[in-house]
Amino acid sequence: MNLKEVIKMELDKIKYLQNQAKELRKIALTMIYHAQSGHPGGSFSAADIMAALYFHYMNLDPQNPNWADRDRFVLSKGHVCPILYSALILKNMIPADEVCHLRKQGSMLQGHPDMKRCPGIDISTGSLGQGISCAVGMALAAKRDQKSYMTYTLLGDGECNEGQVWEAAQAANKYQLDNLIVFIDHNRLQNDGTADDIMPTLDLKEKFEAFGFETLRIDGHHMEEITKAIEFMLSKKNGSPKCIVCNTIKGKGVSFMENVPSWHGVAPNDQEFQQAMQELEVGI
Repeated sequence: MNLKEVIKMELDKIKYLQNQAKELRKIALTMIYHAQSGHPGGSFSAADIMAALYFHYMNLDPQNPNWADRDRFVLSKGHVCPILYSALILKNMIPADEVCHLRKQGSMLQGHPDMKRCPGIDISTGSLGQGISCAVGMALAAKRDQKSYMTYTLLGDGECNEGQVWEAAQAANKYQLDNLIVFIDHNRLQNDGTADDIMPTLDLKEKFEAFGFETLRIDGHHMEEITKAIEFMLSKKNGSPKCIVCNTIKGKGVSFMENVPSWHGVAPNDQEFQQAMQELEVGI
């Protein structure tokens, strides 16, 4: 393979993942609109990270969601499950018609991920701060069982106010879990305002470094940065757990949602839905 072919392959990969991120946002928005309930802001800020993981890096078998050697994913910020459900729909792990059943009684798509109801969910989450502990346990199990699967987890920056996050980080360092990659969706907003106003997180990259993590800070909406960061972390089998702090925009892709705290957990009305879908399709 010559250099031109390598460059074309890389550009095709980036374009494909960008398109998948767009589709994830559109599906998540449709879910939330039909439910008239859910969390669009944080779902949209995480979409590019989810696209890279689910459509290029994670080793999964859509026909066998419980395959023992699959890579694991823990959505620690479980309230943004619409973006995870969207990935499972696009991966053909759950039926596409479930898009209309978010938060409905008896549905597999509950308001937080439920591993007993929904295929492809590795752990039920929603209590903020606890998901990373589950991810540490999965990574430790892989080490002790001499398995090669990776464990990935996605946290919110506001979630890092929880003390349990740092207890889990200490354990990840102690047990040299270089098969764990933590993503921080650093959109700087919480339900009631900015993270800095509510409880400053300080420099999350430096904090995870202090806990023994190999860390990077990237633009969480720049697909090439995301892919290069993941590839760099996968190459570093040095005994250190990994953390990628992703600077993101809450509500990314919809003009009236971007950087607006009130869109943390609000569903769009008919007019807002139509405008948002148009903006997501063409890009703003």
